[in-house]
Amino acid sequence: MELTQMGQAANAAKYHLQKVVAAARNEALLTVADGLLADREAVLEANAADVEAAEKRGMHPGLVDRLMLTRERIEAMAEGLRQVCALPDPLGEVLERFTRPNGLEIEKRRVPLGVIGIIYESRPNVTADAFGLCFKSGNACILKGGSDALHSNRAITESIRRSLLKCGICMDAVQLITDTSREVTERFMRMNGFVDVLIPRGGAGLIRTVVENSTVPVIETGTGNCHIYIDEDVDPKKAVPILINAKTQRIGVCNACESLVVHEKVRESLLPLLAEKLREKKVEMRADERARQVIPEALEATQEDYAREYLDYILSIKTVDSLEEAISHINHYNTGHSDAILTENREHAERFLNEVDSACVYVNASTRFTDGFEFGFGAEIGISTQKLHARGPMGLKELTTYKYVIRGNGQIRE
Repeated sequence: MELTQMGQAANAAKYHLQKVVAAARNEALLTVADGLLADREAVLEANAADVEAAEKRGMHPGLVDRLMLTRERIEAMAEGLRQVCALPDPLGEVLERFTRPNGLEIEKRRVPLGVIGIIYESRPNVTADAFGLCFKSGNACILKGGSDALHSNRAITESIRRSLLKCGICMDAVQLITDTSREVTERFMRMNGFVDVLIPRGGAGLIRTVVENSTVPVIETGTGNCHIYIDEDVDPKKAVPILINAKTQRIGVCNACESLVVHEKVRESLLPLLAEKLREKKVEMRADERARQVIPEALEATQEDYAREYLDYILSIKTVDSLEEAISHINHYNTGHSDAILTENREHAERFLNEVDSACVYVNASTRFTDGFEFGFGAEIGISTQKLHARGPMGLKELTTYKYVIRGNGQIRE
């Protein structure tokens, strides 16, 4: 289907979805979840073709991990849809209600955004997550995945559309752009009148391209140069497992720790222990001069290292003399995603929470929890690092807007 036709079909679908009651939407989501499990082998076969092609091209292992689906990951996709189904329906919620002196009754009511366009790279699970959240919140969606995951995305989308058809719901509530050319992507970013909002989800290059070239309003999802600051009042028994989890559980995700900041007072006592555990996980360390005094094998860190999202088994390390210096360093180099402090000092923790300018700030927990599933949203459309409309993991409410409903009894303006 040509791009303009897809836009027309999506707009027809969004008006169709306005008539679909919450119970029917929930039933459809459960049917889609069951359908994905029933189609699991076909999805895995399609994904295997994408992974094989990526490995032949020499794709980085961290990106291959993002691309790869397993039986467990497909089950997690289905479970995410079930969790979205179980969430309260956001539509129709009255955010505010008041009566004017002239008797006009005014309500501020939550409604869908309309048609949501999503451009993303090599994570095919985004296809199901994006559909689930858009559909539950009453939106139609047009998806534009990366060429690396084309076979996977097509198999997932076809499964979803078949399930919608079984439920008597317009299949065009979800559509996938299969033309991977730059020209089509540029046209997609200029589909004013067909697409109400565009959400890019991927690396810094993709996000920058969409933000700079789109004429459709954009919700920016950012890269994740996430920091962990180890305070002078840290509990070492908490610090080691938190850092190792944040850095190594999955390297190819935006909520993985990329930068470690350590207070001078625990440098000699704690850094060697952390370095030992990082070595076991084959993490390359790039550190400042003071940190290298206790980690001799660490490479010298550059300013670029402190600003970089590695998506790899690499960690930058910076030594600081105070909480103030730690906060200043983090605010200078972070991407506004997720940062954590490890401390038993409540005052230090509160200062960190108040002064670090990120969407998610943690005390004594791994940054890996910045995730819609972990926040109880069922899934997420992305992690917003901007401040207008949505910030942090974007769930159902972030995919809605509002309108004013005014009831009168013959009032005219004098």
